[in-house]
Amino acid sequence: MIIGIGIDMIETERVAKKISGDIGFREYVFSSSEIEYCEAKTNKAEHYAARFAAKEALLKAFGTGLLGGLNLNEITITSDESGKPSLKFTGETAEKISLKGELNYHVTMSHLKSIACAMVIIEKK
Repeated sequence: MIIGIGIDMIETERVAKKISGDIGFREYVFSSSEIEYCEAKTNKAEHYAARFAAKEALLKAFGTGLLGGLNLNEITITSDESGKPSLKFTGETAEKISLKGELNYHVTMSHLKSIACAMVIIEKK
């Protein structure tokens, strides 16, 4: 049974400006493995933006936004060998999410030079 759906879009340029600044935004929003992944890309702002949109879509699917107490940098977007994205939770965020019961997460992301979008569906097992 689907218990939440979230979608988000963001302008890539907004993210590019944020990540070009001093330390802070990247570390607040992204896990170290996401930073390593995005920094290795030619168009890194597009990859950061897609991951940011996925995190926002997840919070919308939960219906809580940041008020749910989840730490964005403890939500990691990973990809399997074929490129399919998935969500991984660590730290306090993993503990809080485990209280919600056994859930499946479906995530998709897309990005262009100027915009990134993502959608998350949460399904009860």
